[in-house]
Amino acid sequence: MPIFSAFLWGVIFATGLGLAGMTRPGKILAFLDVGGNWDPSLMLVMGGAVGLTFVSFPRILRRGRPVLGDRFDLPVRKHIDGRLVGGAAIFGVGWGLSGYCPGPAVVSLVTADAGVWVFLACMLGGIVVGRRVGARQTILPGAVEPAAIEAARLPGPSDGL
Repeated sequence: MPIFSAFLWGVIFATGLGLAGMTRPGKILAFLDVGGNWDPSLMLVMGGAVGLTFVSFPRILRRGRPVLGDRFDLPVRKHIDGRLVGGAAIFGVGWGLSGYCPGPAVVSLVTADAGVWVFLACMLGGIVVGRRVGARQTILPGAVEPAAIEAARLPGPSDGL
């Protein structure tokens, strides 16, 4: 059942990206061109997603566990560091140069456009390089504080919910 559910939600997500035009790099690049022929429609798509998440996420987390899973997997790190800023910058530069971000790029594979294949090859190469660099860095003791892990723990049935 979880595989079918993941497939179904993936199809819904891909359909939404396609209908909103987020799989067309020109539309993304027009959104980023604030000094030229700016297209604000991506802001409406993102605003709708953020609004829906803002309303539904707290209600979902009160369930204690996902409908089709054993537990929620949420980030525990609460601080901004150089790796986060650097990764966000690399993501932004790649998005700005290509007009693709990972989800729409995968959906765009059906178009057989050579640009999407180049983007995905570069993205996968970046993932490999990032993992190798990350594996070489030592994790400092206390980098993730135990208090942050406890603060991120969600209440469950044993907590009286």
